Amino acid sequence: MESHSAIEKSLSRRSIQLPTMVVIALVVLFAAVPMASTSSVPSKRAIKKEKFGTTPDGQAVDVYTLTNSQGVEVRIMTFGGIVLSLRVPDRNGKLDDVVLGFDSLEPYFTNSPYFGAIIGRYGNRIANGKFALDGTEYTLPKNNGPNTLHGGVKGFHKVVWQAEPLEKKNGVALVLRYTSKDGEEGFPGNLKTKVTYTLTDSNELAIDYEATTDKATPVNLTSHSYFNLAGQGTGDVLADELQINADRFIPVDKTLIPTGELRPVKGTPMDFTKPTAIGAHIKDNYDQLTMALGYDQTFVLNRKGSGLEFAARVHEPSTGRILEIETTEPGVQFYAANNLDGSLTGKQGRVYKQYYALCLETQHFPDSPNHPGFPSTILRAGETYHSKTVYKFSTDKK
Repeated sequence: MESHSAIEKSLSRRSIQLPTMVVIALVVLFAAVPMASTSSVPSKRAIKKEKFGTTPDGQAVDVYTLTNSQGVEVRIMTFGGIVLSLRVPDRNGKLDDVVLGFDSLEPYFTNSPYFGAIIGRYGNRIANGKFALDGTEYTLPKNNGPNTLHGGVKGFHKVVWQAEPLEKKNGVALVLRYTSKDGEEGFPGNLKTKVTYTLTDSNELAIDYEATTDKATPVNLTSHSYFNLAGQGTGDVLADELQINADRFIPVDKTLIPTGELRPVKGTPMDFTKPTAIGAHIKDNYDQLTMALGYDQTFVLNRKGSGLEFAARVHEPSTGRILEIETTEPGVQFYAANNLDGSLTGKQGRVYKQYYALCLETQHFPDSPNHPGFPSTILRAGETYHSKTVYKFSTDKK
């Protein structure tokens, strides 16, 4: 037989005279020889923008879909910076949406209990809708009994943010910007806010918060996603095993305002220092649970420094999904969706009932402007507010 080199020489000399069938056979032979790969497995990363509707005052609202290289997907809309959906795999690789919400825009204007929203200027409650700062008393709208909750009537959850998609080395991101003007909802100072959602290829959803002001003002930003790791609207979360890295929590009065005490969790139904089913003690006759109809308290995290530290872990036994949270914040508000009562119909026509989700809102303490002993939430001109929380999704791989 002729060698490959001989065949090549022969072809160069006689290609015009070769029968057509021989040429075709040789082309097929060489096409079958494996070629060295010049790229790795194609990435599934993507960022897609779609229109979602308009606000009552005519502002356009868009939805951005971020997809990482593992196929995990998060949808975020510019109204309220709201996480509309978050699809993550179970132990068998099946993707499900694990956050509560609505299929259309309109219910977010009227019926939403802060589903998936960015909360500001001040997450949680401020007592009696007022605080004093540098000798001036400020009055805020009361939207939760006698108190101000989550920034007031038109907090950051009800404004349209400017959006900019971004590709990063480790994933895809969406940068949201909003300027809250001096006097908005009663708060002083023009507050320029930037929130960056990053979906990493390690199945993490990281949220970076940044803000500057031209006048001293309280700032306490957080995210208010309602998680159900079995899939949104599929049932309650009472069998979920929760661990919170906190030896103390903040007791509240009947309007859910801190008493000022930092109470040890040991020996109480508030002890989640070891993985514990959420439903194990939620019906206990304990003052903090009966007042709030369940869990709705801030836990004081066991912090050692100023960087990201472990805050909480949730394991959903039926699907094997695990959520781990790290944060730079001093506290986390654990809310077990006590006030969902079946009156809201969410995505895919699913009805949301009591305890059908859990919220783990990383934040500073409630009513801090009125509690000098709590860590300060005051941002002054010339300073920059920084906060970061990372939600990491995995499975138990049984």
